[in-house]
Amino acid sequence: MSKYQLLYIIDNGLGDEEKQAQVDKYNELIASLGGTVDATDKWGTRKFAYAIDKKTEGYYVHVKFTAGADVPAEIERQMRISDVIIRQMITKI
Repeated sequence: MSKYQLLYIIDNGLGDEEKQAQVDKYNELIASLGGTVDATDKWGTRKFAYAIDKKTEGYYVHVKFTAGADVPAEIERQMRISDVIIRQMITKI
């Protein structure tokens, strides 16, 4: 098991409950794949340096987790097909 960090941006057009539902969804996904969420830090709404898909701000979430080597690929796959995740990045720490 390795330690990873995940930073993702949720579309700011969602309501607070929908944003929290997205955070919970990905934390539960990590747990269901056999990993453990060590810390979740919600950075909140921030402006982008440049427009992404005609959006100028998003809701940032930073998650530290421990999981097997195959888990990051599945998380990234799930996030890529989601309409509300603007960007995501997973790095091994």
